[in-house]
Amino acid sequence: MADVIRDFFALRLEKAREALEKNRFEAFAVPDCASAKALVLDKILGPMGKIRVGLGGSVTLVQTGVYERLKQMESVELLDTYDKAASNEEKNELRRQSLMADVFLTGTNAVTEEGVLVNLDMVGNRVGAMTFGPRKVVVIAGRNKLVPDLQAGMDRIKEYAACVNTMRLNKKTPCAETGFCHDCSSPDRICNTWTIHEKCFPKGRIAVVLVNEDLGF
Repeated sequence: MADVIRDFFALRLEKAREALEKNRFEAFAVPDCASAKALVLDKILGPMGKIRVGLGGSVTLVQTGVYERLKQMESVELLDTYDKAASNEEKNELRRQSLMADVFLTGTNAVTEEGVLVNLDMVGNRVGAMTFGPRKVVVIAGRNKLVPDLQAGMDRIKEYAACVNTMRLNKKTPCAETGFCHDCSSPDRICNTWTIHEKCFPKGRIAVVLVNEDLGF
């Protein structure tokens, strides 16, 4: 059964990859986390030499092992916003610096089969860097992020991803208690800034790595 599911998603991810490339993204479809990690670190980042790397909040980066490896790479100056020892002020300063990093790595809330990236941010550093600043952006997305179209992507974020992430981050929002979006006015609200990447400009600035595993939320 697992092989059938994997084969099914391999077909869907390949179609999404083709759509992303048509929309001027650099796009890859890989079978698993190990392949994604090797692709990002060796093929994409490796030839770039010494680089400064910023991070968008992403469970996927941790699950693939990319984050841990970045910390060990001598060629990488990591602006580590995941460092639990850093204060909120220090993390915000690193987020600002990340807007001018050589490379920005992140996940995405949804990828449509039409080749569009859909995201909703609390702080805005993630979507801001995806839009402009870093010379290269690398997005890693599990097969669970694949949706048919823009509306399905927005629904996925509001009905699932945002609720789960408020629970993960211990935010005091209605959805963290009920599991349903309430379009709240909570100070802890994480649904503040939408971005929709229909095309990539300049061509290939954003690389999207689609992984045939469920990753992140």
